Amino acid sequence: MRVEYINPFVEAAFNVLNEVIGPEVKRGDLYLKSTTVPVMGVAALVGLAGDVEGRVLFDMTKDTALAVAGIMNGETFTVLDELGKATITELANMITAQAVTKLHGLGFKFDLTPPALFTGDNMEVSDSKVEALIVPMELGPHGKIEINVAIRERG
Repeated sequence: MRVEYINPFVEAAFNVLNEVIGPEVKRGDLYLKSTTVPVMGVAALVGLAGDVEGRVLFDMTKDTALAVAGIMNGETFTVLDELGKATITELANMITAQAVTKLHGLGFKFDLTPPALFTGDNMEVSDSKVEALIVPMELGPHGKIEINVAIRERG
């Protein structure tokens, strides 16, 4: 996986989360994952197709999703209702849109699927065709969001 694909997602995630959550956002160490990836409980999945194919997964615990939805809406969430789910989906849209704008500026052309939100226990994402780069974003007392990027060039 080329670093040119990854950096825009790392930068976009940091910028958007820093704007939405605040200055306590810190990027953790990147790492590769080549096997099945367990999902923490709430995940927004965006598919990519065109010059590249793959997906970006925004993975977090339910507690983190509730905290992020609360911050973004200026209220407290105790259950992940439709507004909370829409908020997490919109966060994925914001990050992905910023990253794709940067990638298009570098000459890469591809389309996105609208984010799909998955919630539940004991979920896994498996993709044997490409290894995933995990970008942890620490949100201070609100937990963390892991941006799981699995992209490869078509061909």
